[in-house]
Amino acid sequence: MAQQQSQSDRHLGQARRAFFEQGGAPVGKVPDTILRSWLRCQRSGLAAESAPHIEPVPAARLKEMRERHEKLWRLARAELELLSSDAAATGSIVILTDEDGWILDAEGSASFLDRAGRVALMPGACWNEAQVGTNAIGTAIVEGRSVVVHGGEHYLAPHGILSCSACPVFDPYGLQVGVLDISGDSTVRHMHALGLARLAVANIEHRYFDEGIPDAELLRLHRDPALLGTAREGLLAFRGGRLIAANQAGLQLFGLERSELGRAAYTALFEDALGKLRDDGVLLDRQGRALYGRVEDGQARPKRPAARPPITVSSAVAPPSADAPLFDALLEAELGRARRVLDAGLPVLVQGETGTGKEVFARELHRRCTRAGKPFVAVNCAALPEGLIEAELFGYEDGAFTGARKHGNPGLLRQADGGVLFLDEIGDMPLALQPRLLRVLQERELSPLGGGKPVKLDFALICATHRELEAALGEGRFRPDLYYRIAHHTVRMAPLRAHADRATLVRSLWQQLGQGRQLMPDAQAQLAAYDWPGNLRQLGACLRTLVALSEPSAVIGVELLPSYLHDVRPLAPTSSAVGKQTPAASLEAMAEAAMRQAVADCGGNVSQAARKLGISRSTLYRRLGQGAHGRHA
Repeated sequence: MAQQQSQSDRHLGQARRAFFEQGGAPVGKVPDTILRSWLRCQRSGLAAESAPHIEPVPAARLKEMRERHEKLWRLARAELELLSSDAAATGSIVILTDEDGWILDAEGSASFLDRAGRVALMPGACWNEAQVGTNAIGTAIVEGRSVVVHGGEHYLAPHGILSCSACPVFDPYGLQVGVLDISGDSTVRHMHALGLARLAVANIEHRYFDEGIPDAELLRLHRDPALLGTAREGLLAFRGGRLIAANQAGLQLFGLERSELGRAAYTALFEDALGKLRDDGVLLDRQGRALYGRVEDGQARPKRPAARPPITVSSAVAPPSADAPLFDALLEAELGRARRVLDAGLPVLVQGETGTGKEVFARELHRRCTRAGKPFVAVNCAALPEGLIEAELFGYEDGAFTGARKHGNPGLLRQADGGVLFLDEIGDMPLALQPRLLRVLQERELSPLGGGKPVKLDFALICATHRELEAALGEGRFRPDLYYRIAHHTVRMAPLRAHADRATLVRSLWQQLGQGRQLMPDAQAQLAAYDWPGNLRQLGACLRTLVALSEPSAVIGVELLPSYLHDVRPLAPTSSAVGKQTPAASLEAMAEAAMRQAVADCGGNVSQAARKLGISRSTLYRRLGQGAHGRHA
């Protein structure tokens, strides 16, 4: 692999010299997409050796851009969340831009970049090809299709440190509305990055149809009925017998291009009349293929919910199995204690790293408590736009502010009346709003914005955060009085690296997600050996990705695992035949090693390492002190 990369880098170096120094056109030496982009950049007068100056726009301008592209940002948030843990683990960053290359959102880790590079990949920066040369985002916009730009394929030499994979996002009518990009260190081969970007974009484009196509008949079709309802189903909307909207899967069913939207006729694509699909759930196309599905009228059917917003109101629901913690004896005991506290009218605080299953724990707690079946209102305090948190939480009267909904809004606290209010990521709640929340929790009464009669409230409170609130207290980022109001009973969700039997956990999740595929023992061992900084969410995302990238009945070995798992050493067997070290002792050693590595990664800053590990500073001092004592004894 290293030899192939070295040879590829040599060929690329030769191609750059031929183009930039000798004025030649290295046809066949670089992908045609890259060569076309180089020629465009050269004609525009860009200097290849110049240092790019990319500065994010001011916060007010970024806010305006996000509001203008609110639908794209909202429909893409679930995919950014899903990819962020995997990106952070591989030193990559997931980027969402608008149709002109302005970054609307970015998640993951840009630690491989210097400060200037990190600034260049922040929301508000622009990666249009005309401004910064050949790059995956800008070139995907120009080409209108997926693009990978690796290392020296970037036009500007300083961008050679990047490896970028971008896929454009199209709305149902064929208009390009944005780009999703995964960027990382060019010294690392990000084999699955483009596949992951395409999967994410397919999900985003699928969600664009959830609210229906007005005055049109929407066909949901696939040759395999098992794939109906997924992002792989073909979506085609007809108005007056003409195809006016479609997703990529729908276009591919018939070999159509987006330019044919508005022109292709229903009768040119299908043998059967539309009534056949309504009556029988199947119809034949002009090639004689049977396509399964259904028809939805734009006006007659109820609108499907859009992408999951930062606020959800529901009764108790089953936890998503892929991200759910295993409710073993320890967690069952925690649930029992937390239920008694909640039923006594006292709040519960759930703490743990991102991806450990805090919301799943909260939903299970709701399902078991005396308020089960009553509303469960989940609010992600980190995902709500800061300017809307107060209005959404506390409600407002008609005309309370510009843009306020007519007849006002009762607010989420009132929607939780009688049930459970779940404030996720409460550690990210703006400091200015904390006193108002504290007052509501103390008095169980709220006054909507813009006046109005105070309303009495009755709800149970569960809060969750990945932050160490004790540290936030000392830094003045969280009010002590609010902390002591919500932390009557604290539950700590352990990180996945502390799980005593990750191998069994991997097997259990694969049984739920594998859909008949076989996971080879060496691949299972590799998965079990990894520390999973994104915890169960990252592990679940990895397993779902393996399913998406493989065929049914596939046998999955280590070669199909993501690149960040290839250098992981499988855990040694813990049986007595191998040695006298017990599993518990091995786990202690792994935990101590993880702690020492975290301290090293944080440059010796114990407080920062403790926050990274999700434990208190005193615990970290104590555990490392015991480990040192054990070695010196």
